[in-house]
This record gives sequence, C-alpha cells and structure tokens, in this order.
Amino acid sequence: MNEIKKLPDQFDLKELLTIDQVRANIAVEDWEEAADIIGELLVEAEKVEPEYVEKMKQALDDMGPYMVVAPGVALLHARPEDGVLEPCVALITLEEPVEFGHEENDPVDIVFAFGATDKESHIPALKTLAKQLKSKDVIKAIRSAQTDENLHEAFLTTHDE
Repeated sequence: MNEIKKLPDQFDLKELLTIDQVRANIAVEDWEEAADIIGELLVEAEKVEPEYVEKMKQALDDMGPYMVVAPGVALLHARPEDGVLEPCVALITLEEPVEFGHEENDPVDIVFAFGATDKESHIPALKTLAKQLKSKDVIKAIRSAQTDENLHEAFLTTHDE
C-alpha cells in the first residue's frame, strides 16, 4: 500500500493552489476555451488581470505549443509584466482531451496556469510542479478525480511508489 506524504515545505503549493482555482472534468471545444476557463479562475481569485489570459493565449499562438510540457499536460503562462498580481497556480482537467498542436504530447487533458511576479522566484514552484508531474501515481490520481476537491487533493499529495 502506498504511503501518502504531504509536499515538502520549501514551496507551499497548498497556499497557491486553492480549491477555488481547481476544476475537474471541464468540457471545452479547444485549447483556447481551456485557456479562457483556467485563466478566469485566476482572474476571479484576483491573482491576475484579465489581460494575462489573453497574453497566455497569444504566447501559444506566437511561440507554438511549447507549453505542452509532458504527454497530456499543458502549463500555460505569460510574462510577469503581463498582469500577474501575485504568484498563482490553477489546475483544470478536461472531460475530453484537446489538441494544442504539440507533435508528441497532444492531446491534452490536464491544464495548469501559472503566474509569477518576477523571472526568478517561481523556479522552486516549477521544480515542485515538475516533481509532481513525474509521479505516475499523481498523474493517475489527477486524471481519475471526479470532483474539484478530489482533484485538489490529488495534486497536493505525493505518493511513495
């Protein structure tokens, strides 16, 4: 049986990824709608300005699908100066995967949005996020979560394999 441990204290994702910034099994038509929905979570939480959502989408248009960071996983973001009010993370899962245009990692069914207030302080956050995404147990738990609460818990818990 897997023992469940909380994430280490060096970066408190529990503080950044609050339940109001998580949605499970969202139905979307395309990646742009997914970006709008996840961005709106951050806008409603007063973590980013509305233009940040447009800048995330513009970054994908301008630079291609580099934000699809692993099979089925996208990490949407823009620059700190594009409207980040405070560091933030949001997470949604999609009812049906959508194409972002990535040759190897499409289609996407797990979408994160990330906002940083500068170009360096978010590095520990990205390391913590990467560690979570490397865990097959965490990815499985995220994909199987049927409620916002289950999704929130699935991401904020590590599993010993």
